[in-house]
Amino acid sequence: MKIVEIHLYSHSLPVKNGPYKIASSIVHALDTTLVKIVADNGLFGWGETCPVGPTYQPQHSKGALAALGEMAPGLMGADPLQPLAFRRRMDGLLSGHRYAKAALDIAAYDVLGKHVNMRVADLLGGAVTERVPSYYASGIGEPDEIARIAEERASEGYPRLQIKVGGNRPIEVDIAVVRKVWERVGTRVRLAVDGNRSLTTRDTLRLSRECLDIPFIIEQPCNTIEELKAIRSRLHHGLYLDENSEDLNTVIRVVGDGICDGFGMKVTRIGGLHPMTTFRDICETRSMPHTCDDAWGGDIIAAACTHIGATVKPQLLEGVWLAQPYVDGNYDAENGVKIEGGHIKLPTGPGLGVIPDESLFGEPVASFG
Repeated sequence: MKIVEIHLYSHSLPVKNGPYKIASSIVHALDTTLVKIVADNGLFGWGETCPVGPTYQPQHSKGALAALGEMAPGLMGADPLQPLAFRRRMDGLLSGHRYAKAALDIAAYDVLGKHVNMRVADLLGGAVTERVPSYYASGIGEPDEIARIAEERASEGYPRLQIKVGGNRPIEVDIAVVRKVWERVGTRVRLAVDGNRSLTTRDTLRLSRECLDIPFIIEQPCNTIEELKAIRSRLHHGLYLDENSEDLNTVIRVVGDGICDGFGMKVTRIGGLHPMTTFRDICETRSMPHTCDDAWGGDIIAAACTHIGATVKPQLLEGVWLAQPYVDGNYDAENGVKIEGGHIKLPTGPGLGVIPDESLFGEPVASFG
């Protein structure tokens, strides 16, 4: 099988009931980038990548389109049924830009699944559940408001809540947020406190010290691995890496050096489903809990995250975060990915199990082949 066409689409996703606020960004709407690859036998596959603006990490929507346009001509004739060879071909065409390569990787797995009539989860090793646990991320807000949201989501059935903190406000406010949430939800859910790289080492230590009685993990509080390494031994809570875990080499390094206790991992950041399975297996070898998320996006990236999440050893899966609660509608009206009762039903069709309505995206911004 050979790729004969690649089409790129840009699609705006307004934030429902927005904006969504994290330490590095205030998000009103995001442009997601979609990829459609077409094979010489008529089979097609879809991929997606949607960075959370240009300041969350060194990735942005215009960069995704540029990187995909750089690689697309050189991928004509590539075989989407060979994920490793396909990844190596992309690496030979462009250095870095894993978030853009991820969209093509996901699209190739979609084609492969349709070709052999298997779900992506089964191609990646086999689903261990058909009802994948999700988690809810609160956004930054005032103590009473975040506590109210946390209690509502716990009552809906979410097994885990992520509380956003930081963003250049006094650490006393963040401590109050954590305490208010704990008062309302207690042990009904697992808690993660996420600083999105915005806290100083001083404030991170104070947050942990003044919340000794509350069980939570701290996710990516500081900007660099060096900062985290400096305070690691003085923290009273588990430490997870998110934004700093940019590639497999970094993952191997921090696991080997004992710098963290787990990860918040994005499928597109690591480069797609193929490297994500390697990441999953490294974590299982060292008993490292982790999420299987992405930054934002619609049904395509949601399906990809759910499929890989379904293959993770249950006691190590921290959940699959989706942007679906913040996005109106679905690309696939019949099979769109949704969170219900804090969990996600694994798509049942071959490949990703979702086929978007192309008319939603308008004309391609670029086509090759």
